[in-house]
Amino acid sequence: MKFFYLLSATLGLLAIGCSPSSQPASQQINVTATTSMVADLVKSVGGDRVAVQRLMGPGVDPHLYKATASDVSKLQQADVIFYSGLMLEGKMQELFDKMKSRKKVFAVTDAIPREKLLKPEQFEGHYDPHVWFEVPLWEMCVETVVQGLSETDPAGKAEYEKRGAELRAKMKELHQWAVEKTGELPADKRILVTSHDAFNYFGRAYGFQVVGLQGISTADEAGLADMAKMVDFIKEKKINAVFVESSVPHNTIERISKDAGVKIGGELFSDAMGTPGQIENGYDLGTYEGMIKHNASTVVNSLK
Repeated sequence: MKFFYLLSATLGLLAIGCSPSSQPASQQINVTATTSMVADLVKSVGGDRVAVQRLMGPGVDPHLYKATASDVSKLQQADVIFYSGLMLEGKMQELFDKMKSRKKVFAVTDAIPREKLLKPEQFEGHYDPHVWFEVPLWEMCVETVVQGLSETDPAGKAEYEKRGAELRAKMKELHQWAVEKTGELPADKRILVTSHDAFNYFGRAYGFQVVGLQGISTADEAGLADMAKMVDFIKEKKINAVFVESSVPHNTIERISKDAGVKIGGELFSDAMGTPGQIENGYDLGTYEGMIKHNASTVVNSLK
Protein backbone atom coordinates (compact mmCIF):
# COMPACT_ATOMS: atom_id res chain seq x y z
CA MET A 1 0.00 0.00 0.00
CA LYS A 2 1.35 3.36 -0.97
CA PHE A 3 0.20 6.80 0.01
CA PHE A 4 3.23 8.96 -0.61
CA TYR A 5 3.07 10.74 -3.94
CA LEU A 6 5.61 12.98 -5.59
CA LEU A 7 4.50 16.52 -6.21
CA SER A 8 4.80 18.18 -9.57
CA ALA A 9 8.24 19.46 -10.50
CA THR A 10 6.95 22.99 -10.07
CA LEU A 11 6.84 22.59 -6.32
CA GLY A 12 10.58 22.17 -6.25
CA LEU A 13 10.86 25.89 -6.90
CA LEU A 14 9.83 26.47 -3.32
CA ALA A 15 13.14 25.14 -2.08
CA ILE A 16 14.73 28.19 -3.68
CA GLY A 17 14.14 31.80 -2.83
CA CYS A 18 11.62 31.31 0.00
CA SER A 19 12.50 34.59 1.63
CA PRO A 20 10.26 35.53 4.55
CA SER A 21 7.74 38.29 4.04
CA SER A 22 6.55 40.80 6.60
CA GLN A 23 3.80 43.38 6.98
CA PRO A 24 3.05 46.25 9.33
CA ALA A 25 1.20 45.14 12.44
CA SER A 26 -1.81 47.23 11.40
CA GLN A 27 -2.37 45.03 8.35
CA GLN A 28 -3.61 41.49 8.08
CA ILE A 29 -1.00 38.79 8.04
CA ASN A 30 -0.99 36.47 5.04
CA VAL A 31 -1.63 32.83 5.90
CA THR A 32 -1.53 29.85 3.56
CA ALA A 33 -3.22 26.64 4.71
CA THR A 34 -3.36 23.30 2.94
CA THR A 35 -6.73 21.66 3.58
CA SER A 36 -10.11 23.26 4.16
CA MET A 37 -10.17 21.93 7.74
CA VAL A 38 -6.87 23.63 8.55
CA ALA A 39 -7.98 26.86 6.85
CA ASP A 40 -11.19 26.87 8.91
CA LEU A 41 -9.16 26.42 12.09
CA VAL A 42 -6.89 29.35 11.25
CA LYS A 43 -9.77 31.64 10.30
CA SER A 44 -11.56 30.83 13.55
CA VAL A 45 -8.53 31.73 15.65
CA GLY A 46 -7.24 34.60 13.51
CA GLY A 47 -10.44 36.49 12.87
CA ASP A 48 -10.00 39.81 11.07
CA ARG A 49 -6.26 39.91 11.75
CA VAL A 50 -5.54 37.19 9.15
CA ALA A 51 -6.07 36.74 5.43
CA VAL A 52 -6.19 33.01 4.74
CA GLN A 53 -5.63 31.30 1.41
CA ARG A 54 -6.05 27.56 1.15
CA LEU A 55 -4.44 25.27 -1.38
CA MET A 56 -7.10 22.55 -1.48
CA GLY A 57 -10.77 23.27 -2.04
CA PRO A 58 -13.96 21.20 -1.82
CA GLY A 59 -13.67 17.67 -3.18
CA VAL A 60 -9.86 17.77 -3.35
CA ASP A 61 -8.02 14.68 -2.12
CA PRO A 62 -4.92 15.69 -0.11
CA HIS A 63 -3.37 12.23 -0.49
CA LEU A 64 -3.04 12.76 -4.24
CA TYR A 65 -2.60 16.50 -4.27
CA LYS A 66 -0.15 18.11 -6.66
CA ALA A 67 0.62 21.80 -6.33
CA THR A 68 -0.02 24.27 -9.12
CA ALA A 69 1.94 27.39 -10.05
CA SER A 70 -0.61 29.53 -8.19
CA ASP A 71 -0.12 27.38 -5.09
CA VAL A 72 3.62 28.01 -5.28
CA SER A 73 2.92 31.73 -5.30
CA LYS A 74 0.63 31.48 -2.28
CA LEU A 75 3.29 29.65 -0.29
CA GLN A 76 5.99 32.11 -1.27
CA GLN A 77 3.88 35.12 -0.28
CA ALA A 78 2.70 33.71 3.06
CA ASP A 79 3.86 35.16 6.37
CA VAL A 80 3.04 31.82 7.98
CA ILE A 81 2.00 28.41 6.67
CA PHE A 82 -0.19 25.83 8.39
CA TYR A 83 -0.68 22.26 7.25
CA SER A 84 -2.31 19.20 8.78
CA GLY A 85 0.70 16.91 9.10
CA LEU A 86 1.02 13.18 9.84
CA MET A 87 1.74 12.75 6.12
CA LEU A 88 -1.80 13.67 5.08
CA GLU A 89 -0.32 15.95 2.44
CA GLY A 90 2.01 13.23 1.14
CA LYS A 91 5.47 14.38 0.07
CA MET A 92 4.71 17.98 1.00
CA GLN A 93 5.87 17.01 4.49
CA GLU A 94 9.46 16.86 3.26
CA LEU A 95 9.09 20.22 1.56
CA PHE A 96 7.65 21.89 4.64
CA ASP A 97 10.48 20.55 6.78
CA LYS A 98 12.94 22.27 4.45
CA MET A 99 10.95 25.51 4.41
CA LYS A 100 11.05 25.84 8.20
CA SER A 101 14.53 27.34 8.00
CA ARG A 102 13.18 30.25 5.92
CA LYS A 103 9.52 30.61 6.90
CA LYS A 104 7.20 30.03 9.81
CA VAL A 105 5.64 26.63 9.03
CA PHE A 106 3.45 24.67 11.45
CA ALA A 107 1.81 21.25 11.37
CA VAL A 108 -1.33 21.68 13.46
CA THR A 109 -1.29 18.03 14.56
CA ASP A 110 2.06 18.51 16.32
CA ALA A 111 0.04 19.53 19.38
CA ILE A 112 -1.47 16.04 19.71
CA PRO A 113 0.44 13.65 22.01
CA ARG A 114 1.53 10.71 19.89
CA GLU A 115 0.09 8.18 22.33
CA LYS A 116 -3.37 9.51 21.46
CA LEU A 117 -2.95 8.77 17.76
CA LEU A 118 -4.08 5.62 15.99
CA LYS A 119 -1.51 3.51 14.18
CA PRO A 120 -3.49 0.77 12.42
CA GLU A 121 -1.56 -2.21 11.12
CA GLN A 122 -2.73 -1.59 7.56
CA PHE A 123 -1.10 1.86 7.64
CA GLU A 124 2.32 0.22 7.50
CA GLY A 125 3.85 1.92 10.51
CA HIS A 126 2.35 5.36 9.95
CA TYR A 127 -0.15 7.27 12.06
CA ASP A 128 -3.69 7.70 10.81
CA PRO A 129 -3.80 11.41 9.83
CA HIS A 130 -7.61 11.88 9.85
CA VAL A 131 -7.67 13.23 13.40
CA TRP A 132 -10.30 15.94 12.81
CA PHE A 133 -13.08 13.36 13.10
CA GLU A 134 -12.36 12.92 16.80
CA VAL A 135 -13.31 16.41 17.91
CA PRO A 136 -11.25 16.45 21.16
CA LEU A 137 -8.11 15.71 19.11
CA TRP A 138 -8.84 18.53 16.66
CA GLU A 139 -9.43 20.80 19.64
CA MET A 140 -5.82 20.21 20.66
CA CYS A 141 -4.70 21.58 17.30
CA VAL A 142 -6.01 25.02 18.27
CA GLU A 143 -2.91 25.40 20.45
CA THR A 144 -0.59 25.16 17.45
CA VAL A 145 -2.55 27.78 15.52
CA VAL A 146 -2.56 30.20 18.47
CA GLN A 147 1.19 29.71 18.83
CA GLY A 148 1.93 30.15 15.12
CA LEU A 149 -0.16 33.28 14.71
CA SER A 150 1.19 34.80 17.93
CA GLU A 151 4.79 34.28 16.80
CA THR A 152 4.01 35.85 13.44
CA ASP A 153 1.93 38.72 14.82
CA PRO A 154 2.94 39.33 18.48
CA ALA A 155 0.64 42.36 18.71
CA GLY A 156 -2.35 40.08 18.23
CA LYS A 157 -1.34 37.44 20.78
CA ALA A 158 -3.99 38.35 23.35
CA GLU A 159 -6.71 38.26 20.71
CA TYR A 160 -5.50 34.92 19.33
CA GLU A 161 -5.45 33.42 22.80
CA LYS A 162 -8.96 34.72 23.51
CA ARG A 163 -10.39 33.44 20.25
CA GLY A 164 -8.56 30.15 20.71
CA ALA A 165 -10.12 29.63 24.13
CA GLU A 166 -13.57 30.42 22.72
CA LEU A 167 -13.04 27.97 19.87
CA ARG A 168 -11.98 25.19 22.23
CA ALA A 169 -15.12 25.76 24.28
CA LYS A 170 -17.23 25.48 21.12
CA MET A 171 -15.45 22.26 20.18
CA LYS A 172 -16.23 20.77 23.58
CA GLU A 173 -19.89 21.54 22.92
CA LEU A 174 -19.62 20.05 19.43
CA HIS A 175 -18.11 16.84 20.81
CA GLN A 176 -20.92 16.52 23.35
CA TRP A 177 -23.45 17.08 20.57
CA ALA A 178 -21.83 14.29 18.54
CA VAL A 179 -21.87 11.94 21.52
CA GLU A 180 -25.58 12.55 22.03
CA LYS A 181 -26.41 12.33 18.32
CA THR A 182 -24.58 9.06 17.74
CA GLY A 183 -26.09 7.78 20.98
CA GLU A 184 -29.45 7.72 19.22
CA LEU A 185 -28.21 4.68 17.28
CA PRO A 186 -28.18 1.26 19.00
CA ALA A 187 -24.69 -0.16 19.45
CA ASP A 188 -25.35 -3.13 17.16
CA LYS A 189 -26.19 -0.77 14.28
CA ARG A 190 -23.01 1.31 14.57
CA ILE A 191 -21.17 -0.14 11.59
CA LEU A 192 -19.91 2.46 9.14
CA VAL A 193 -18.96 1.30 5.63
CA THR A 194 -17.20 3.92 3.50
CA SER A 195 -14.79 4.28 0.59
CA HIS A 196 -11.48 4.49 2.50
CA ASP A 197 -10.06 4.45 6.01
CA ALA A 198 -10.82 8.06 6.94
CA PHE A 199 -13.22 7.51 9.84
CA ASN A 200 -11.20 5.46 12.35
CA TYR A 201 -11.06 8.35 14.82
CA PHE A 202 -14.78 8.95 14.40
CA GLY A 203 -15.32 5.29 15.18
CA ARG A 204 -13.17 5.40 18.31
CA ALA A 205 -14.75 8.58 19.64
CA TYR A 206 -18.37 7.65 18.99
CA GLY A 207 -18.48 3.87 19.22
CA PHE A 208 -18.58 2.73 15.57
CA GLN A 209 -16.99 -0.21 13.83
CA VAL A 210 -15.55 1.40 10.71
CA VAL A 211 -14.91 -0.59 7.55
CA GLY A 212 -13.17 1.19 4.68
CA LEU A 213 -12.92 -0.48 1.29
CA GLN A 214 -9.60 1.24 0.52
CA GLY A 215 -6.66 1.94 2.78
CA ILE A 216 -5.43 5.28 4.06
CA SER A 217 -4.70 6.47 0.54
CA THR A 218 -7.50 6.95 -1.92
CA ALA A 219 -5.15 5.82 -4.67
CA ASP A 220 -5.27 2.23 -3.48
CA GLU A 221 -7.35 0.15 -5.83
CA ALA A 222 -10.01 -2.12 -4.39
CA GLY A 223 -9.80 -5.52 -6.05
CA LEU A 224 -12.71 -7.77 -6.96
CA ALA A 225 -11.94 -10.05 -4.02
CA ASP A 226 -12.07 -7.08 -1.62
CA MET A 227 -15.37 -5.98 -3.06
CA ALA A 228 -16.88 -9.45 -2.80
CA LYS A 229 -15.70 -9.72 0.80
CA MET A 230 -17.30 -6.37 1.58
CA VAL A 231 -20.61 -7.44 0.03
CA ASP A 232 -20.62 -10.61 2.13
CA PHE A 233 -19.85 -8.59 5.26
CA ILE A 234 -22.72 -6.18 4.63
CA LYS A 235 -25.18 -9.02 4.13
CA GLU A 236 -23.95 -10.93 7.17
CA LYS A 237 -24.23 -7.90 9.46
CA LYS A 238 -27.54 -6.79 7.92
CA ILE A 239 -26.22 -3.26 7.43
CA ASN A 240 -28.85 -0.79 6.23
CA ALA A 241 -26.66 1.59 4.24
CA VAL A 242 -23.18 2.36 2.94
CA PHE A 243 -21.71 5.79 2.30
CA VAL A 244 -19.86 7.59 -0.47
CA GLU A 245 -17.31 10.34 0.20
CA SER A 246 -17.06 13.77 -1.37
CA SER A 247 -13.35 13.50 -2.23
CA VAL A 248 -13.37 9.88 -3.45
CA PRO A 249 -14.94 8.51 -6.67
CA HIS A 250 -18.34 6.95 -5.96
CA ASN A 251 -18.37 4.12 -8.49
CA THR A 252 -16.92 1.36 -6.29
CA ILE A 253 -19.20 1.97 -3.33
CA GLU A 254 -22.16 2.31 -5.69
CA ARG A 255 -21.29 -1.10 -7.14
CA ILE A 256 -21.11 -2.61 -3.66
CA SER A 257 -24.42 -0.99 -2.76
CA LYS A 258 -26.05 -2.61 -5.78
CA ASP A 259 -24.49 -6.05 -5.23
CA ALA A 260 -25.34 -6.07 -1.52
CA GLY A 261 -28.83 -4.74 -2.06
CA VAL A 262 -28.46 -1.81 0.34
CA LYS A 263 -28.97 1.92 -0.15
CA ILE A 264 -26.40 4.69 -0.36
CA GLY A 265 -26.99 6.43 2.94
CA GLY A 266 -25.59 9.71 1.73
CA GLU A 267 -22.37 11.54 0.97
CA LEU A 268 -19.90 12.09 3.79
CA PHE A 269 -17.18 14.73 3.84
CA SER A 270 -13.86 13.11 4.69
CA ASP A 271 -10.63 14.68 3.39
CA ALA A 272 -12.24 18.01 2.47
CA MET A 273 -15.14 20.12 3.67
CA GLY A 274 -17.90 21.40 1.43
CA THR A 275 -18.22 24.77 -0.25
CA PRO A 276 -18.67 27.71 2.18
CA GLY A 277 -22.33 28.61 2.31
CA GLN A 278 -23.39 25.15 1.06
CA ILE A 279 -26.29 24.44 3.42
CA GLU A 280 -27.79 20.97 3.85
CA ASN A 281 -30.26 20.12 6.59
CA GLY A 282 -29.38 23.39 8.30
CA TYR A 283 -25.62 22.75 8.38
CA ASP A 284 -23.02 24.84 6.56
CA LEU A 285 -20.84 22.18 4.95
CA GLY A 286 -18.08 24.72 4.40
CA THR A 287 -17.37 24.89 8.14
CA TYR A 288 -15.80 22.32 10.45
CA GLU A 289 -18.80 22.30 12.78
CA GLY A 290 -21.20 21.93 9.86
CA MET A 291 -19.18 19.07 8.38
CA ILE A 292 -19.11 17.14 11.66
CA LYS A 293 -22.83 17.63 12.26
CA HIS A 294 -23.71 16.71 8.69
CA ASN A 295 -21.64 13.53 8.80
CA ALA A 296 -22.94 12.37 12.16
CA SER A 297 -26.56 13.11 11.29
CA THR A 298 -26.28 11.43 7.89
CA VAL A 299 -24.78 8.27 9.38
CA VAL A 300 -27.22 8.02 12.28
CA ASN A 301 -30.34 8.76 10.24
CA SER A 302 -29.39 6.29 7.51
CA LEU A 303 -28.43 3.39 9.78
CA LYS A 304 -31.50 3.51 12.03
